[in-house]
Amino acid sequence: MIDDDGYFGEPVAATYDESLAEMFSPDAVEPAVEVLAELAGAGGRALELGVGTGRIALPLVRRGVEVHGIDLSRAMVDRLRAKPGGEAVGVTIGDFATARAPGTFSVACLVFNTIMNLTTQDAQVDCFRNVAAHLGPGGTFVVEVMVPQLRKLPPGQNAVPFHVGTDRLGFDTYDTATQAMASHHVRVTEDGQGSFRSIPFRYVWPAELDLMARLAGMRLRERWADWSGAQFTSESESCVSVWEKVTD
Repeated sequence: MIDDDGYFGEPVAATYDESLAEMFSPDAVEPAVEVLAELAGAGGRALELGVGTGRIALPLVRRGVEVHGIDLSRAMVDRLRAKPGGEAVGVTIGDFATARAPGTFSVACLVFNTIMNLTTQDAQVDCFRNVAAHLGPGGTFVVEVMVPQLRKLPPGQNAVPFHVGTDRLGFDTYDTATQAMASHHVRVTEDGQGSFRSIPFRYVWPAELDLMARLAGMRLRERWADWSGAQFTSESESCVSVWEKVTD
C-alpha cells in the first residue's frame, strides 16, 4: 500500500541520502547549484519542486538564495529539517503539479528526473502551468531529466539495467505505447535476505517538454547535456533545459 508520502515514505527517506551518495557528492551538486544561483540572481528567490532531503536546496541557501520547496513526502522533508540550515528552507507539503507556494520566484527547478514522478501527461502539463504561475516576469524554469534509452531495447525486450552488482540490481522497464516506465530495485543483504521496490514514472522527450512550456507561456532559452553546459546531441543521455516566462 502507498501511504500519503507516495513512493518516498519513511522506508525510502531513511536511507535516501546514503543510497544515492554519488548524487550528493560535490561533483554532482555544485554545477547545478552554480547554474540555479546565477538564474536566481541577487536577491532572487528559488522554488524547488520535489525538494526532498535538501540535496540542492541547502547548498543554494548557503549561497545566499532564499529557497522554498514543494514536496508530497513529509518523511523526506523531515530529513531536510533535521539537517543544519534545514529550517531556512520554507516547504509546502503537496503535489508539486498543483500545490501553491507563497510569493513569486526568479527561478524554479525540477532536478534528477523528478518531472517523471508525475505519471500522466496531464499532470506534467499542469506542473508547467503551476510553475509559470509562480514565476515573476522573466523568471526561468529548469528541468534536469534523462533521455529515454529506447535505443538499448532490442525487439521484444522492455527492460534496461542501470546497476548490476553483487548486492543490488536495478533496471528500468518501458512501455513505448504509453510512455509509462518503472524503476525496479532488488537488494540482497549479507544474510541472504532480499527486498524489491518498484517506482512508476512517465518518461518525456525534450520536444514534448518544450510544447508543455509553450502551453504554459514559456519559451526555451537554453538546453545542455548536463549542468556543465555541454552541448546536447543525439547521443546525450540526459538534458538540462531552461525556459523563460514570456512577458511580451
